[in-house]
Amino acid sequence: MRRALVLVAVVTVLVAGIGIYVAVTRFPHQLPIPLPRACEARTDTGSVKLNADQMANAATIAAVGLTRGLPDRAVVVALATALQESELTNLAGGDRDSVGLFQQRPSQGWGTAEQVRDPRYAANAFYNQLVRVRGWEEMRVTEAAQLVQRSAYPEAYETWAVDAQVLGDALVGAASGAVMCSRAGEPTLRGAAAAQALGAGMRLDWGELGTVDNAEVLGLVLPAAEARAGWQYAHWLVAHSFEKNVQRVRFGGQQWSAESGVWSQVETGGVTGLVVAEVFRD
Repeated sequence: MRRALVLVAVVTVLVAGIGIYVAVTRFPHQLPIPLPRACEARTDTGSVKLNADQMANAATIAAVGLTRGLPDRAVVVALATALQESELTNLAGGDRDSVGLFQQRPSQGWGTAEQVRDPRYAANAFYNQLVRVRGWEEMRVTEAAQLVQRSAYPEAYETWAVDAQVLGDALVGAASGAVMCSRAGEPTLRGAAAAQALGAGMRLDWGELGTVDNAEVLGLVLPAAEARAGWQYAHWLVAHSFEKNVQRVRFGGQQWSAESGVWSQVETGGVTGLVVAEVFRD
Protein backbone atom coordinates (compact mmCIF):
# COMPACT_ATOMS: atom_id res chain seq x y z
CA MET A 1 0.00 0.00 0.00
CA ARG A 2 2.81 2.39 0.93
CA ARG A 3 4.57 1.67 -2.37
CA ALA A 4 1.37 2.43 -4.26
CA LEU A 5 0.96 5.76 -2.46
CA VAL A 6 4.57 6.70 -3.18
CA LEU A 7 4.13 5.78 -6.84
CA VAL A 8 0.98 7.90 -7.09
CA ALA A 9 2.77 10.86 -5.48
CA VAL A 10 5.74 10.56 -7.86
CA VAL A 11 3.49 10.36 -10.91
CA THR A 12 1.49 13.38 -9.70
CA VAL A 13 4.65 15.46 -9.29
CA LEU A 14 5.91 14.43 -12.73
CA VAL A 15 2.62 15.25 -14.41
CA ALA A 16 2.47 18.63 -12.68
CA GLY A 17 6.06 19.37 -13.67
CA ILE A 18 5.40 18.47 -17.29
CA GLY A 19 2.29 20.64 -17.28
CA ILE A 20 4.17 23.63 -15.92
CA TYR A 21 6.98 23.11 -18.46
CA VAL A 22 4.55 22.95 -21.36
CA ALA A 23 2.66 26.01 -20.15
CA VAL A 24 5.79 28.07 -19.69
CA THR A 25 7.28 27.10 -23.06
CA ARG A 26 4.06 27.53 -25.03
CA PHE A 27 2.67 30.57 -23.23
CA PRO A 28 5.65 32.42 -21.70
CA HIS A 29 4.01 35.86 -21.83
CA GLN A 30 1.01 34.63 -19.89
CA LEU A 31 3.02 33.23 -17.00
CA PRO A 32 5.48 35.92 -15.92
CA ILE A 33 7.84 35.00 -13.12
CA PRO A 34 6.63 37.00 -10.11
CA LEU A 35 9.00 39.64 -8.80
CA PRO A 36 9.24 40.67 -5.14
CA ARG A 37 6.78 43.34 -4.04
CA ALA A 38 9.57 45.81 -3.48
CA CYS A 39 7.53 49.02 -3.86
CA GLU A 40 4.57 50.56 -2.10
CA ALA A 41 2.32 53.58 -2.61
CA ARG A 42 0.83 54.71 0.68
CA THR A 43 -1.63 57.54 1.28
CA ASP A 44 -4.26 58.39 3.89
CA THR A 45 -6.77 56.26 1.98
CA GLY A 46 -4.76 53.03 1.70
CA SER A 47 -1.67 51.33 0.33
CA VAL A 48 -0.76 49.36 -2.79
CA LYS A 49 2.24 47.05 -3.05
CA LEU A 50 3.85 46.42 -6.43
CA ASN A 51 7.10 45.10 -7.80
CA ALA A 52 9.67 47.53 -9.20
CA ASP A 53 8.61 47.11 -12.84
CA GLN A 54 4.94 47.63 -12.02
CA MET A 55 5.64 50.80 -10.03
CA ALA A 56 7.86 52.20 -12.78
CA ASN A 57 5.13 51.56 -15.36
CA ALA A 58 2.54 53.21 -13.12
CA ALA A 59 4.79 56.27 -12.74
CA THR A 60 5.23 56.52 -16.51
CA ILE A 61 1.47 56.32 -17.10
CA ALA A 62 0.97 59.12 -14.57
CA ALA A 63 3.75 61.26 -16.04
CA VAL A 64 2.28 61.02 -19.54
CA GLY A 65 -1.10 62.19 -18.26
CA LEU A 66 0.43 65.02 -16.23
CA THR A 67 2.57 66.34 -19.09
CA ARG A 68 -0.59 66.45 -21.22
CA GLY A 69 -2.27 68.60 -18.59
CA LEU A 70 -5.02 66.06 -17.99
CA PRO A 71 -6.99 66.01 -14.72
CA ASP A 72 -5.97 63.60 -11.97
CA ARG A 73 -9.08 61.54 -12.72
CA ALA A 74 -7.64 60.59 -16.12
CA VAL A 75 -4.56 59.12 -14.42
CA VAL A 76 -6.76 57.10 -12.06
CA VAL A 77 -8.81 55.67 -14.95
CA ALA A 78 -5.66 54.82 -16.89
CA LEU A 79 -4.06 53.10 -13.89
CA ALA A 80 -7.20 51.06 -13.16
CA THR A 81 -7.31 49.99 -16.81
CA ALA A 82 -3.66 48.92 -16.87
CA LEU A 83 -4.07 47.07 -13.55
CA GLN A 84 -6.96 45.08 -14.99
CA GLU A 85 -5.48 44.46 -18.42
CA SER A 86 -1.91 43.57 -17.48
CA GLU A 87 -1.41 44.16 -13.75
CA LEU A 88 0.87 47.01 -14.85
CA THR A 89 3.17 44.55 -16.64
CA ASN A 90 4.33 45.34 -20.17
CA LEU A 91 3.21 42.06 -21.72
CA ALA A 92 4.61 40.85 -25.03
CA GLY A 93 1.25 39.27 -25.87
CA GLY A 94 -2.14 38.27 -24.59
CA ASP A 95 -5.60 37.46 -25.88
CA ARG A 96 -5.44 37.29 -29.68
CA ASP A 97 -3.07 40.11 -30.73
CA SER A 98 -3.30 42.16 -27.52
CA VAL A 99 0.00 43.72 -26.45
CA GLY A 100 1.45 45.87 -23.69
CA LEU A 101 0.24 47.57 -20.53
CA PHE A 102 -3.27 48.21 -21.84
CA GLN A 103 -3.46 45.06 -23.99
CA GLN A 104 -4.12 47.18 -27.05
CA ARG A 105 -4.66 45.31 -30.32
CA PRO A 106 -2.80 46.36 -33.48
CA SER A 107 -5.61 44.83 -35.54
CA GLN A 108 -8.02 47.30 -33.92
CA GLY A 109 -6.01 50.35 -34.93
CA TRP A 110 -4.04 50.99 -31.73
CA GLY A 111 -0.70 51.00 -33.55
CA THR A 112 1.94 48.44 -34.36
CA ALA A 113 2.91 45.78 -31.84
CA GLU A 114 6.22 47.58 -31.31
CA GLN A 115 4.46 50.87 -30.66
CA VAL A 116 1.98 49.57 -28.10
CA ARG A 117 4.81 47.82 -26.26
CA ASP A 118 6.21 51.30 -25.57
CA PRO A 119 4.59 52.38 -22.27
CA ARG A 120 4.60 56.04 -23.28
CA TYR A 121 2.98 55.41 -26.65
CA ALA A 122 0.44 53.07 -25.07
CA ALA A 123 -0.48 55.57 -22.34
CA ASN A 124 -0.85 58.38 -24.87
CA ALA A 125 -3.02 56.17 -27.07
CA PHE A 126 -5.27 55.37 -24.11
CA TYR A 127 -5.59 59.04 -23.10
CA ASN A 128 -6.32 60.02 -26.71
CA GLN A 129 -9.39 57.80 -26.67
CA LEU A 130 -10.43 58.63 -23.12
CA VAL A 131 -10.70 62.38 -23.72
CA ARG A 132 -12.98 61.69 -26.69
CA VAL A 133 -15.56 60.08 -24.39
CA ARG A 134 -18.16 62.70 -23.57
CA GLY A 135 -18.61 63.13 -19.83
CA TRP A 136 -15.93 60.64 -18.84
CA GLU A 137 -14.94 62.79 -15.85
CA GLU A 138 -18.28 62.14 -14.12
CA MET A 139 -18.40 58.41 -14.86
CA ARG A 140 -17.38 55.57 -12.61
CA VAL A 141 -13.88 54.35 -13.32
CA THR A 142 -15.15 51.15 -14.91
CA GLU A 143 -17.60 52.97 -17.19
CA ALA A 144 -14.97 55.37 -18.53
CA ALA A 145 -12.43 52.57 -18.99
CA GLN A 146 -14.95 50.33 -20.76
CA LEU A 147 -15.85 53.00 -23.31
CA VAL A 148 -12.19 53.06 -24.31
CA GLN A 149 -11.33 49.37 -24.05
CA ARG A 150 -14.60 47.67 -25.14
CA SER A 151 -13.87 44.70 -22.90
CA ALA A 152 -15.96 41.54 -22.66
CA TYR A 153 -15.92 42.15 -18.88
CA PRO A 154 -17.07 45.77 -18.52
CA GLU A 155 -17.30 45.78 -14.71
CA ALA A 156 -13.84 44.32 -14.16
CA TYR A 157 -12.11 47.70 -14.06
CA GLU A 158 -14.04 48.72 -10.95
CA THR A 159 -12.16 46.00 -9.03
CA TRP A 160 -9.09 48.21 -9.26
CA ALA A 161 -10.70 51.59 -8.62
CA VAL A 162 -9.51 51.91 -5.01
CA ASP A 163 -5.94 50.78 -5.74
CA ALA A 164 -5.81 53.09 -8.76
CA GLN A 165 -6.93 56.03 -6.62
CA VAL A 166 -4.18 55.37 -4.06
CA LEU A 167 -1.56 55.04 -6.80
CA GLY A 168 -2.91 58.09 -8.60
CA ASP A 169 -2.91 60.28 -5.50
CA ALA A 170 0.70 59.33 -4.83
CA LEU A 171 1.98 59.76 -8.37
CA VAL A 172 0.25 63.07 -9.12
CA GLY A 173 1.86 64.56 -6.02
CA ALA A 174 -1.29 64.84 -3.90
CA ALA A 175 0.52 63.11 -1.01
CA SER A 176 4.09 63.58 0.24
CA GLY A 177 6.58 60.76 0.76
CA ALA A 178 3.97 58.36 -0.62
CA VAL A 179 6.03 56.18 -3.00
CA MET A 180 8.63 53.90 -1.46
CA CYS A 181 10.85 51.24 -3.02
CA SER A 182 13.58 49.09 -1.53
CA ARG A 183 16.51 47.81 -3.54
CA ALA A 184 17.87 44.27 -3.70
CA GLY A 185 21.09 43.61 -5.58
CA GLU A 186 23.85 45.72 -7.04
CA PRO A 187 23.19 48.67 -9.39
CA THR A 188 23.64 47.96 -13.09
CA LEU A 189 25.24 51.36 -13.71
CA ARG A 190 27.21 53.73 -11.54
CA GLY A 191 28.74 57.17 -11.75
CA ALA A 192 28.44 59.45 -14.77
CA ALA A 193 26.89 56.73 -16.94
CA ALA A 194 24.10 56.23 -14.40
CA ALA A 195 23.50 59.98 -14.13
CA GLN A 196 23.27 60.29 -17.89
CA ALA A 197 20.82 57.37 -18.13
CA LEU A 198 18.69 58.89 -15.37
CA GLY A 199 18.44 62.20 -17.20
CA ALA A 200 17.51 60.46 -20.45
CA GLY A 201 14.80 58.46 -18.69
CA MET A 202 13.25 61.56 -17.15
CA ARG A 203 13.19 63.34 -20.50
CA LEU A 204 11.36 60.41 -22.09
CA ASP A 205 8.51 60.71 -19.60
CA TRP A 206 8.54 64.43 -18.78
CA GLY A 207 10.10 66.13 -21.78
CA GLU A 208 12.79 68.75 -21.38
CA LEU A 209 13.12 69.83 -17.77
CA GLY A 210 15.22 72.66 -16.49
CA THR A 211 17.94 71.44 -14.18
CA VAL A 212 20.14 73.19 -11.64
CA ASP A 213 23.90 72.72 -11.86
CA ASN A 214 25.43 71.37 -8.68
CA ALA A 215 28.94 69.93 -8.77
CA GLU A 216 28.36 68.10 -5.49
CA VAL A 217 25.42 66.07 -6.84
CA LEU A 218 25.99 63.11 -9.15
CA GLY A 219 22.55 62.84 -10.65
CA LEU A 220 19.85 65.47 -11.13
CA VAL A 221 18.71 68.64 -9.38
CA LEU A 222 15.27 69.79 -10.53
CA PRO A 223 13.50 73.01 -9.54
CA ALA A 224 9.89 72.59 -8.40
CA ALA A 225 7.62 75.62 -8.53
CA GLU A 226 5.29 74.11 -5.93
CA ALA A 227 5.08 71.06 -3.67
CA ARG A 228 2.76 69.07 -5.91
CA ALA A 229 5.17 69.27 -8.87
CA GLY A 230 8.10 68.42 -6.61
CA TRP A 231 6.44 65.29 -5.30
CA GLN A 232 5.52 64.26 -8.83
CA TYR A 233 9.21 64.25 -9.76
CA ALA A 234 10.35 62.78 -6.46
CA HIS A 235 7.88 59.91 -6.61
CA TRP A 236 8.74 59.21 -10.26
CA LEU A 237 12.41 59.01 -9.31
CA VAL A 238 11.72 56.53 -6.51
CA ALA A 239 9.38 54.50 -8.73
CA HIS A 240 12.12 54.23 -11.36
CA SER A 241 14.95 53.94 -8.84
CA PHE A 242 15.67 50.27 -9.52
CA GLU A 243 16.07 50.53 -13.29
CA LYS A 244 17.68 53.99 -13.12
CA ASN A 245 20.09 53.17 -10.27
CA VAL A 246 18.93 56.00 -8.00
CA GLN A 247 20.43 55.86 -4.52
CA ARG A 248 18.84 58.90 -2.84
CA VAL A 249 16.03 61.39 -3.48
CA ARG A 250 15.45 64.54 -1.42
CA PHE A 251 12.55 66.96 -1.45
CA GLY A 252 10.39 68.91 0.96
CA GLY A 253 12.54 68.25 3.99
CA GLN A 254 12.43 64.49 3.42
CA GLN A 255 14.85 61.95 1.99
CA TRP A 256 14.36 58.49 0.51
CA SER A 257 17.28 56.09 0.21
CA ALA A 258 17.63 52.79 -1.58
CA GLU A 259 19.18 51.31 1.56
CA SER A 260 16.25 52.10 3.86
CA GLY A 261 13.49 52.06 1.25
CA VAL A 262 11.51 54.73 3.14
CA TRP A 263 11.27 58.50 3.51
CA SER A 264 12.66 60.24 6.58
CA GLN A 265 13.10 63.82 7.74
CA VAL A 266 16.38 65.57 6.84
CA GLU A 267 17.94 68.97 7.28
CA THR A 268 17.65 71.04 4.10
CA GLY A 269 20.17 73.71 5.03
CA GLY A 270 17.63 76.33 4.08
CA VAL A 271 17.36 75.08 0.48
CA THR A 272 13.77 74.58 -0.65
CA GLY A 273 11.98 73.98 -3.92
CA LEU A 274 14.56 71.55 -5.32
CA VAL A 275 14.25 67.85 -6.04
CA VAL A 276 17.66 66.20 -5.68
CA ALA A 277 18.31 62.71 -7.07
CA GLU A 278 21.66 60.99 -6.62
CA VAL A 279 22.80 57.83 -8.40
CA PHE A 280 25.27 55.28 -7.08
CA ARG A 281 28.87 56.45 -7.34
CA ASP A 282 31.75 54.49 -8.85
